[in-house]
Amino acid sequence: MSIQPSDIMLDGRVAVVTGGGAGIGRGIAAGLVAFGARVAIWEQNSDTCASSSEENGALGITTDVREAAQVDSALARTTEELGAVSILVNNAGGVFASPILETSENGWDALYRANLRHVLLCTQRVARAMVDAEIPGSVISVASIEGVRAAPGYAAYAAAKAGVINYTKTAALELAPHGIRVNALAPDMTLTEGIKAVAPPGAEARFGYTIPMGRAGHVDEMAGAAVFLASDLASYITGQTIHVDGGTHAAGGWYHHPDTGVYSLGPTD
Repeated sequence: MSIQPSDIMLDGRVAVVTGGGAGIGRGIAAGLVAFGARVAIWEQNSDTCASSSEENGALGITTDVREAAQVDSALARTTEELGAVSILVNNAGGVFASPILETSENGWDALYRANLRHVLLCTQRVARAMVDAEIPGSVISVASIEGVRAAPGYAAYAAAKAGVINYTKTAALELAPHGIRVNALAPDMTLTEGIKAVAPPGAEARFGYTIPMGRAGHVDEMAGAAVFLASDLASYITGQTIHVDGGTHAAGGWYHHPDTGVYSLGPTD
């Protein structure tokens, strides 16, 4: 059986994107819609939820995915209005500094809830529905390069993202007999609205020193990877984390010297 261009299409499928009101999630929602999926955006911020759903022709449901009852309610409404969900993108998340000597228990818990707890809740609820409906599906979680490397000052966030990556592997094995594939995406620096708003002058040029491809990523590039993993072109891929990072993970600390452009490792004169 040869592959066909139509294998990338998502016509007739229902997708959920958590945190789809802005940034990477908004880009992924737009990408899924462009390839034919009916999309529900589960977003805590009611304003961005409304604007993203209107822009993308999606169903917007204001939802705090950290809360089990709200996840259950959002899934019930999505199923009622769009049909059975077969694509889930766990994109919601958040970060703030958490140095080891200063992190409070509340701070740790907040980062866990924002970045890992909802992956369990949403994956579990949506997967249960897929199994009950006897339909195959694709679960995609947005992790981070920080899930596979040290992140000084951000230990709790990095630990949560590492948890997403390991959870992806285990969930993939448990759900494979049901035809449900589970994968993750791990971006490095991606130029979202939020990053652009807080980045100091010249920041984009500096990204090019540490990223082998010489620039930060775009949300559309994350969306492309998500569409692929959701589609039949990825029908034999599960338990994987794809690093959509311009080569950062492969670089392992090598970077472009700002003066010479030559790859360097560690401090140089």
